[in-house]
Amino acid sequence: MNLALEQADLAYTKGEVPIGAICVAKDGKLLSAAHNLKESTPNPCGHAEILALTSAAKELGEWRLLDSTLYVTLEPCPMCLDAARQARVGHVIFGAYDKKGGAISLGYNLHKDSRLNHKFNIVGGVFHFKCSNILSTFFKQKRSSYKNANTFKK
Repeated sequence: MNLALEQADLAYTKGEVPIGAICVAKDGKLLSAAHNLKESTPNPCGHAEILALTSAAKELGEWRLLDSTLYVTLEPCPMCLDAARQARVGHVIFGAYDKKGGAISLGYNLHKDSRLNHKFNIVGGVFHFKCSNILSTFFKQKRSSYKNANTFKK
């Protein structure tokens, strides 16, 4: 998770929402590391998880990331959780819960839906404080600079 947090820090410095993700093979080899790039690309699918999964697949030369583990600093949204399912990951481990946009928090348990063709394990809350703190700090700073930019002078 520390490597995913390093990616979140990189996103922060670029003005991106500070979410980082890494994908690790079953043998522990780091396959990819990524962070949000929605703003700078601009790409609505520029989520850290999507970018990490895509890069890992390129690294392996195979879209099936069987038995790999995706680490992400924030609970994946439904799109990203389904991308992990599509990639056939073995595990998703995330840091901070996201009650407004996280797939698990919203009840989209795609990782264990018996109607779908692939199931995997999820563990949440790993380094929750560190992962949520960088997001809180980022958004406080954004709100503060927005308020300051819109202050009328008399």
